[in-house]
Amino acid sequence: MTRRPTDRPAPRSRQRLPQRLLRRAAALALALLGGCSATGLLNAAASHSTFTVSTAIPYGDGPRRKLDVYVPASPVDAAQDGAQHRPVVVFFYGGSWQGGDRASYLFAGEALASRGFVVVVPDYRTYPQTTFPGFIDDAAAAVRWARDHAAGFGGDPSKLFLMGHSAGAQIAVLLATDGRYLAAQQIGKREIRGVVGLAGPYDFLPLTDPVLEDVFPPATRAASQPINFVGGDEPPMFLAAGKRDKVVDPGNTDRLAAKLRATGDTVEVRHYPSVGHALLVGALARPLRGVAPVLADVTRFMNRQLDEDRASSKPVHSAGDNTNCITSVRCSSKPASQYAR
Repeated sequence: MTRRPTDRPAPRSRQRLPQRLLRRAAALALALLGGCSATGLLNAAASHSTFTVSTAIPYGDGPRRKLDVYVPASPVDAAQDGAQHRPVVVFFYGGSWQGGDRASYLFAGEALASRGFVVVVPDYRTYPQTTFPGFIDDAAAAVRWARDHAAGFGGDPSKLFLMGHSAGAQIAVLLATDGRYLAAQQIGKREIRGVVGLAGPYDFLPLTDPVLEDVFPPATRAASQPINFVGGDEPPMFLAAGKRDKVVDPGNTDRLAAKLRATGDTVEVRHYPSVGHALLVGALARPLRGVAPVLADVTRFMNRQLDEDRASSKPVHSAGDNTNCITSVRCSSKPASQYAR
């Protein structure tokens, strides 16, 4: 049988073209427009075969107190996981505490679910509906919901992680350092198995942006800084920053890491070259995972905590690895934004 020209397989370069174009378009949109404006491209590339999702579940009153839950589609490997329930990640998105939408982060839910985690992505009140610490109170309530309802989605409430990007990283890390918010929800800091902070502002005073001066009222401003509450009893942390971040000074990451180490806490730090603020979280998405191994590093960190060897596991920088680096020195980059110091 003679094959018609239209039946011939496309050359390898032509077959890869759509994926390459999508990767370039997503990276360009993240670089020029910011994460929230580009998430549609990232969500379009997500594989819906890796998860199921339950949406708009209330964890409190009001439209901004709802969450989505992503559950891995693959069955649990009891022999490998040692249990019938999966670890749970509560992911807080960013938006300068002034906006954001849980549906825009389907790509993050898919990424973590594809690695075997039950993922909870909550909305929370933002300015001007609330000011600090209103969004922290909402976040703590979402963590309480995740703990109380994890089993119903195949999750293990004793394997609970917090994760966030940008403003969401500040929220996640403040919950883990200032224990008052979780305590108000009857959760102890040590119930959190680990925390992942991506491009987070943790030590960002004084403020220079007039809107942020309203978001963080003077009377409570010092209490918004996660670095002020490090006391040596924090859960293990993975802190990452892009070396090209012009929104949140990477020095926030290094100063917090130094404070954590000084008090005996466990912390791992990654600095990704050629990665900016939005691209750091965008690298979780399927078309951009080759840009930086953020998903692989985050997954490895959380799995290491689940192996209960946090006392013996220390960050190691392999020779010749120029994709990312681990550093324990304070960043000396110049202030880049209202978060800079």
